[in-house]
Amino acid sequence: MNSENFTLSERIVSTSYIRQGSQARRSHEQLIRHLLEQGKCPEEGWSESTIELFLHELAVMDSNNFLGNCGVGEREGRVVSSLVARRHYRLIHGIGRSGDIAAIQPKAAGSSLLNKLTNSVVLDILKRTGVRSVVSCFVVPMATGMSLTLCFLTLRHRRPKAQYIIWPRIDQKSCFKAMITAGFEPVVVENILEGDELRTDLEAVEHKIKDLGAESILCVHSTTSCFAPRVPDRLEELASLCAKYNIPHIVNNAYGVQSSKCMHLIEQGARVGRIDAFVQSLDKNFMVPVGGAIIAGFDEAFIQEISKMYPGRASASPSLDVLITLLSLGASGYKKLLSERKEIYFFLAQELKSLASAHGERLLHTPHNPISLAMSLDGLQADSDKAVTQLGSMLFTRQVSGARVVPLGKEQTISGHTFHGFMSHSEIYPCPYLNAASAVGITQEDVRLCIKRLDKCLKTLRKELNVAKSSSPVSPSISDSKPDESICKDVKML
Repeated sequence: MNSENFTLSERIVSTSYIRQGSQARRSHEQLIRHLLEQGKCPEEGWSESTIELFLHELAVMDSNNFLGNCGVGEREGRVVSSLVARRHYRLIHGIGRSGDIAAIQPKAAGSSLLNKLTNSVVLDILKRTGVRSVVSCFVVPMATGMSLTLCFLTLRHRRPKAQYIIWPRIDQKSCFKAMITAGFEPVVVENILEGDELRTDLEAVEHKIKDLGAESILCVHSTTSCFAPRVPDRLEELASLCAKYNIPHIVNNAYGVQSSKCMHLIEQGARVGRIDAFVQSLDKNFMVPVGGAIIAGFDEAFIQEISKMYPGRASASPSLDVLITLLSLGASGYKKLLSERKEIYFFLAQELKSLASAHGERLLHTPHNPISLAMSLDGLQADSDKAVTQLGSMLFTRQVSGARVVPLGKEQTISGHTFHGFMSHSEIYPCPYLNAASAVGITQEDVRLCIKRLDKCLKTLRKELNVAKSSSPVSPSISDSKPDESICKDVKML
């Protein structure tokens, strides 16, 4: 309804009523105008009616929704299911063109505007959450691992002689496979143990650079958000090393947007040294469906180069999901969620510490990890090698999701590389443990239920182990002429 149509409506319905309706519509349009003018996340969240009005306005700008449109090409935004069309708000053309995911589509002005606005709003959020000097970003319809691969493939053109990627170890498969998929050889740098924490071995990183030669190294691939007892890499020092040896630096910031500490590390790293791009997940940070990531950096030309590396058009779903979410929350709503997450982190830490003490365990001291916590499981490991993994199964069947149980000595081979002590980020970590994380969206009720069920599982498991011990057969006498070797080993262990 434009002003002319409102005027015509006054012939049918009372003028005062029509003007009231016109003013109500203008309040929606004013919010949309501010978004278009500023390109930033609104301070206060929008109502669903405003968001839907805006999306419908965008959709009618795409050629597949033109009245009387006659499409004779192979891609005309045709959708046979009306349910699918409604699910996507009839924004069917996707984003980008065959040569650039950020390019404007002539047939889809509305979808192109959606893409540009989403990137602009997300950039504003990255600045608000701590990386104030970030210059450019774009949403890519791939999860974190493949988005990292896209960054590595872009660097290939800049460093054609490079074969290696230096990677401080983190036991997470997708970031390792991202390097393999891009065609490079990961150079794994083991972490060093400082107290309970696993931290970046800077001397080993620099030794690898000197040993391999800077020209043969594509980049340093570092990590912020991670499972305790590993903590975020020493980003400032790594960034300084990259600047010193003129080596690119890509940061895996998977779920680090929700942590002011992780974002501060990236900001500081870029200030004192070199960070070329940092990649973060949409689902982990903004509570949207899996399938999208944000690639951001401090050099607009390089970020544009990455976007042009993406082959073909792309799905608009991740962009649409995150834009709807941020418009709904507003900057203040998202900031509130992050504040609540931080408060619950301390609540979770206190609850885990009390539970650990009650069961003769301890909360591992990992102050440099702002999201994940770990509780030792020494007692279970001493009772039975299988007890630790059994605890993980018990928690899962009792609907405790996300808790990771990490036994000692696990081996895992990924693309030909064998990791010893897999899941613990180290070959030498001294104890098994259980992980729990305070991620955005968690509630105090989640923590209470988790602690209650974990407590019950530990009690049940210890009871079963005690029964198994008491019912085990009597060991052979050690006075026999040829003592049993396994018993001798057990005695030595005791």
